Amino acid sequence: MSSVKNMTSGRPGILIISFALPLMIGNLFQQFYTVADAVIVGQVLGVSAIAAVGATDWMNWLMIGTVQGFAQGFSIWMAQEYGADHPKKLRNVLVNSAFLAGIITVILVALGQICAVPVLRLLNTPREVFAEGLSYMRTLFWGIPITMAYNYLASVLRALGDGKTPLYAMVVSTLTNIVLDLLFVAGLHFGVASAAAATVMAQFCAGVCCFLKICRIRFLRPEREDVRIYGNVCSHLLVLGFPMAFQNLVISVGGMIVQYVVNGFGMLFVAGFTATNKLYGLLEAAATSYGYAMTTYAGQNMGAGKADRIRKGYHAALGIAVVTSAVIMLAMIFGGRMILRGFISGDAGTVEETLSVAYHYLFIMSVCLPVLYFLHVTRSCIQGMGNTVLPMLSGVAEFFMRTGAALLLPLAMGREGIFYAEILAWAGADAVLFFSYLHCIKKLSGGKTGQFSDR
Repeated sequence: MSSVKNMTSGRPGILIISFALPLMIGNLFQQFYTVADAVIVGQVLGVSAIAAVGATDWMNWLMIGTVQGFAQGFSIWMAQEYGADHPKKLRNVLVNSAFLAGIITVILVALGQICAVPVLRLLNTPREVFAEGLSYMRTLFWGIPITMAYNYLASVLRALGDGKTPLYAMVVSTLTNIVLDLLFVAGLHFGVASAAAATVMAQFCAGVCCFLKICRIRFLRPEREDVRIYGNVCSHLLVLGFPMAFQNLVISVGGMIVQYVVNGFGMLFVAGFTATNKLYGLLEAAATSYGYAMTTYAGQNMGAGKADRIRKGYHAALGIAVVTSAVIMLAMIFGGRMILRGFISGDAGTVEETLSVAYHYLFIMSVCLPVLYFLHVTRSCIQGMGNTVLPMLSGVAEFFMRTGAALLLPLAMGREGIFYAEILAWAGADAVLFFSYLHCIKKLSGGKTGQFSDR
């Protein structure tokens, strides 16, 4: 299939850019509908509604991050088997990972619904936004099976080097989400929960696009002997997936602690903080794409036993990422205030106070973007080499830096201190990842490729 890309030969930088570019465009579309969602909610339903959405952000990310962690972890083995040209093993990995994804989905739905109210209370959610935040969060949690299906199917395609189909899927999803937001929120005035329902429906459309593409890839069609569940296969998939899911979970818990501190500064501060967080995805859209590219690139070359290509690809990706982060930084510094104004409605005093909080936070994050881009490229390269434990430790470092800053800096600097929690979290992760990459690449250079033995 022309959209499937073997990354074990050719110029690393060109391969990484050509793979990442469709993903980047897809991420931008995804962030566009996230931004559109926030704009429609903020303009139609007001500041309290955008604060309600913001109060649930990190709990929602905990669930989404867990789903994505397992899906990405499973895809590492897929990429390695594809790079090693083992289609039979690849098909069995697909079957076993799909089985595990189903079990994980059931657990997450149950936990989400049970924990929704206690978590919002624990986060000190303002009383005036509690009910709307709860309805928004519950709706998203009922949609976890669709979220898992889309992320799993997209990860399969990315493992094979296909960055185009997830792009097409995201375009369809974005347009669907915006149309449904306008219908449910602006047209029918169904409230905040309807925005969450629109997101779930849009993800369903994206999942269908990915599924139809996978059905057309002949070597992925399982034969009868492939449809077997093996304990050793499932256990190894969990070894790959669990650290990545745990990493995202730990990061999310740290984010919820930050949210707890932010909630204590009042609704307008929450609204401003949320407005900038809605742009966070735009800030890291390219970084996430380079990360997916490095996971696939490193995984395929790991399977093919080409350690030197991994090193060259990493250096190329890092250079590209730093340049990209500088461009985005300048765009946000000079155009960020205008973008943020679109999220906020109300009287002049409310708008200006909320906008002041939002732009100040955006400026600080934008200046430090290279730190975030180093994190994504390095972490993903290590994961692609089959090591998901060291990246998990970087997530633990993020947790301690983020929570320590959130709890201690406001005592010394007031609410200004909370703006630096995210930056220090990135820096803490980078410190761990820098030495982790040196360790992994030295191990590979010594001839230990880490390929999986035959079952």
